[in-house]
Amino acid sequence: MRRTLSLGLLAAANIGLGFVSQWYVLTHLGAGSETDALFAGMTLPQLILSVISGSLVSVLVPLLAGENKQQLHHDAWAMLVLVGATFTAIALVLFATASWWTPLLVPGFSPAAQALTTELTRIQLVGMVFAAINGVQLAAYHARHRFVWPEIGLALSSLAGFAAIVWLLPRFGVAAVAWITVGRMALQTAVLLPGMGRPVRPDLHAPAIRLAWQRVKPLLVGTTYYKTDPLVDRFLLSTAASGSLSLYYLAQQLYAAANEVMDKAIASPLVPRLSTLHKRGQRQEFRRAYHQHLLLVCALSLGGLLVLGVVGRPLLDLVFGWRNITASDVETLWWILLWLGGVFVGGIGGQISAGTFYALGDTRTPTRLGVITYTFYIPAKIAAFFAYGVMGLALMTSLFSLVNLVLQMVLLQRIPVDEPEPYPS
Repeated sequence: MRRTLSLGLLAAANIGLGFVSQWYVLTHLGAGSETDALFAGMTLPQLILSVISGSLVSVLVPLLAGENKQQLHHDAWAMLVLVGATFTAIALVLFATASWWTPLLVPGFSPAAQALTTELTRIQLVGMVFAAINGVQLAAYHARHRFVWPEIGLALSSLAGFAAIVWLLPRFGVAAVAWITVGRMALQTAVLLPGMGRPVRPDLHAPAIRLAWQRVKPLLVGTTYYKTDPLVDRFLLSTAASGSLSLYYLAQQLYAAANEVMDKAIASPLVPRLSTLHKRGQRQEFRRAYHQHLLLVCALSLGGLLVLGVVGRPLLDLVFGWRNITASDVETLWWILLWLGGVFVGGIGGQISAGTFYALGDTRTPTRLGVITYTFYIPAKIAAFFAYGVMGLALMTSLFSLVNLVLQMVLLQRIPVDEPEPYPS
């Protein structure tokens, strides 16, 4: 419980620093074409990170957990080199071709806004490489059950980033925010590097590499498809009123921040624990831990939605009703948050249920489920947007998240916790 509280406080501090940075940018620039371009420019780099790095990290933590110290050291360095090289190559290709594909993502933007989006996207592709490396570093730390120092390192880089935004944004405009994001990721990589130990020659033919590839393949195939959701959002919202994309993105980030606090305090420590219990064959303890954590995050998220509905409007006005953010912007933000409430509950609950599948070594089931539900969700989402605008988009997104959570819970109840798979010799 003490570790959970410590991680929760550290995660909350880190999320708070990130939130303050976004608050400063939005209140300084206002919800308009510049912030729309900034957030749209983050879309593809974040999508690639979510698909490749996110899938790999989900596989790495249960895979590395329980390894002896020397084996974990060598496997972690091999993964870091492989991921770093892969993302560098991806970033170079996308950087060179950004002027071709970026305008296709935001067809509703003006030519000037499309050009700005292209510039900001290219900058943030550099940060994508460091963020991918950070993912492997975090997986190595978490596999060792070391959760505190990564949060401290993130806090240091976030604090430095906020100070840089305050100093540079008034002088150099929105491009400074993108470059500061790159610097923050690079600083976090440097802070976490000592925990990787002495560099070793990577063995790209190690058994752990092969097993990681076997487990990550179904995730890559599925998530490449169903995690294109942000691209659809940006495409649709680029045709809405100026500032709509920024407010919708802010609402998503507020929920993502709350989910991240609970993920780091509750869900992330659960995965290596479940993986260890599974490898030891402790089935009852495995199920008990899963159920307890799922109930906890659902209760916390539902309580948060209740607070939002009762006192959320005046709180948002107090926090965001400054400078270039109008009362109408605050009202719209509150309603978007209410409409997106299902994302809050389904998001963190889904982290617990999906992490439980991963701890069992099963990456196929949640991926296949996501692909099937996403196939029905996208046309329904597009129809809802054209019928009801931003409200329809948000409500359909909430429904999708909740349906996925319920289906994962049902499937987990039907799957016996079998004996652990033998690790390849």
